Amino acid sequence: MYDELLFVNKEEKAKQIIGKIWGKNPLFTCVIANTETGKIKGISAAGENPDITDYTPPADVELLELGRCKCIDGVPVTPDGIPTPAIITRASLRLADIPFLPINAGLNVLPQIPFVDVGGTSGKDIRKRYAVKNPEKTIEKAKVLGKNLAYLCDFLVAGESIAGGTTTALGVLVGLGYDAFDKVSSSMPGNPHTLKKKIVEEALKKLGDNNVFNVIQEMGDPMIPVHAGLCIGAAEKVPVLMAGGTQMTAVLSVIKEIEKRVMNNLVIATTSWIINDKTSNIIELVNEIYPVPIITTKLSFANSKYEGLRAYEKGVVREGVGAGGAAITAYIKSKARINNENLFKEIERIYKGLLIQQRKQHYAPLK
Repeated sequence: MYDELLFVNKEEKAKQIIGKIWGKNPLFTCVIANTETGKIKGISAAGENPDITDYTPPADVELLELGRCKCIDGVPVTPDGIPTPAIITRASLRLADIPFLPINAGLNVLPQIPFVDVGGTSGKDIRKRYAVKNPEKTIEKAKVLGKNLAYLCDFLVAGESIAGGTTTALGVLVGLGYDAFDKVSSSMPGNPHTLKKKIVEEALKKLGDNNVFNVIQEMGDPMIPVHAGLCIGAAEKVPVLMAGGTQMTAVLSVIKEIEKRVMNNLVIATTSWIINDKTSNIIELVNEIYPVPIITTKLSFANSKYEGLRAYEKGVVREGVGAGGAAITAYIKSKARINNENLFKEIERIYKGLLIQQRKQHYAPLK
């Protein structure tokens, strides 16, 4: 059973939770935000045009809902044809008929679709004071939201989209005392660990108190407190799949500080590209914080006819927009009827459509 899932941490606990939600009804959420940290040259795959990162999160959720983007004149495919992981998420949600709710944690550009707003503001460069405003208040609001969403589903799946988020995740982890340098992932094949370390070490000089709320305020981004609060509120009632890569370890570290008792209802759900990434180590990070289960989808693009999809196998992008968690959720909800084969076909179909759109419009670089 569960042949298309890979259990890479706490297998028995993972299977116990999956057994509870097998064939049940999920709700997929995506926490979207911006941080000026993502605009530091060399941090994001946005390259020479970092201001485009303001549009990445809203474009991602517009793609999930509409199959196209409205906030940008183009589609989220790079000049090299490498697509946003949102195409994996969209394919999963569509095939399994999974409801979706975007959550604004703090954006510079709003998506042109309905969303929930928890009253956050976009994040600043962590090298400056007060990178995140009022994290304690936004966590409390997100907890209320998570608690209420739990009444609408059998399990919650919580993804994210924020450019530069692995650097701020590193900041929070280090700020809370974890050995996290050289362990967070990147959207680029060459993970810029040296640059990330330099940025975080500079930010640490102004940290002072390592209270969790102060750490988020000085070292984090707006996605982290909202995602943490959402998971805490929901996990009091239903299992929660934390859909993402190493950024989820920063969220996990915050949850541990605030409401440790919900940790046993959490699972990190990600892609095999994260697990196989030799430039990061999500398993070691998770076990240093709190040994929650980690599961991955075995989805592969190795045999794709499209070079842009095959690039994922070379360490480009790896995860984002809850891609791994969405694929896993489609498999769980459908009781394995939606497998990697038919999911892959739908992803290629969506990607082909994006390429056709790209030929007609300008491109928007991927985060």
